[in-house]
Amino acid sequence: MQTVDPARERFFRQFAAACLALAASCTPATDSNLYFPQGDEHWETVSPGEAGWDAGALEAVLDLAEERNSSALLILHGGRILAERYWEPRDVLQGYVNMRLGEDLQGRPIEDVASIQKNLVAVLVGIARERGVLAIDDAVNEYLDAGWSRASADQERRITVRHLMSMTSGLTSDLEYEAPPGELWRYNTIAYHRIMEALSAATGMDANELTGRWLAGRLGMAHTSWTVRPWSAANMHLGLAVNARDLARFGLLVQAAGAWNGEPVLSDRNFLEVMLSPSQQDNPSYGYLWWLNGGEFSRAVGAGRNRMPGRLIPAAPPDLLLARGALDRKLYVVPSMNLIVVRLGSASGYRFAAFDDEFWGALMQAAP
Repeated sequence: MQTVDPARERFFRQFAAACLALAASCTPATDSNLYFPQGDEHWETVSPGEAGWDAGALEAVLDLAEERNSSALLILHGGRILAERYWEPRDVLQGYVNMRLGEDLQGRPIEDVASIQKNLVAVLVGIARERGVLAIDDAVNEYLDAGWSRASADQERRITVRHLMSMTSGLTSDLEYEAPPGELWRYNTIAYHRIMEALSAATGMDANELTGRWLAGRLGMAHTSWTVRPWSAANMHLGLAVNARDLARFGLLVQAAGAWNGEPVLSDRNFLEVMLSPSQQDNPSYGYLWWLNGGEFSRAVGAGRNRMPGRLIPAAPPDLLLARGALDRKLYVVPSMNLIVVRLGSASGYRFAAFDDEFWGALMQAAP
């Protein structure tokens, strides 16, 4: 097990403090004022009027979601359903055909949510850490056989679980060495997939058993499973299949600071805070597999790593936490608004991140 670098720990704490100073409500709320659904079919609702929302403007948000090829839009206020709508997307890409995996008994779509799986894995790592079966400052080689990357043996053994979670492994998308770990932020989904392999090695459970026991079963995520992607490369073959309600349950757990209806699921508040704070200096809009809306700039996910000034979604509150996947799959958690939003479907048809800007511009018009 590697020794924790005090200077690095000070850096993480300083950045966490900066996040909190930028958005005082960045810390997820306790669950005392939240509603937690006990079953899939008995989920309390709240009307726009009761929640202080503009009903007409909210209907316009739903219309926008439909126009932008959504299959599902679910909005929770305080855990209760404020709005929920389902459609058949108008213009579907082959990617959506691949990721539409079926329906639940009520006809709600079940979809592979692409990179939103990362956010669930981040919470699983936190649970594994507090159970003492995995340490994020351990080398990945503590759990996987040497040679899991194309870096040299010396380079590879310097890469920790923390580096994979913060996208600072120093590896290219081909898992070749590019930079020393911890120095360069590069969005690397192939490297990320090694985290679930490490979790399985550390716990002796496969992805479905681990997720079911530690998370899905405890939250009532009855339509959540890991599924093999026959269309994907072998090193990214596992997809997370959920419906919108299950994804909203997960968002509610994060909003409630790791507790479900008063019962701790992830009780390590320090890990939760660090997970939802900037994990490094090169992209302050990224935590541990979570996107953060409070950063002064962000970096693009492509090979160029372009630096983009300002918040990820200027129209949205700075404490917004974002899980996002291909085809504009979204999970937004906004503690300051007591709000969770899930969007599934095909690509919105716009440039990258344009859906975020347009959607939040409309949603804030409906909000109190």
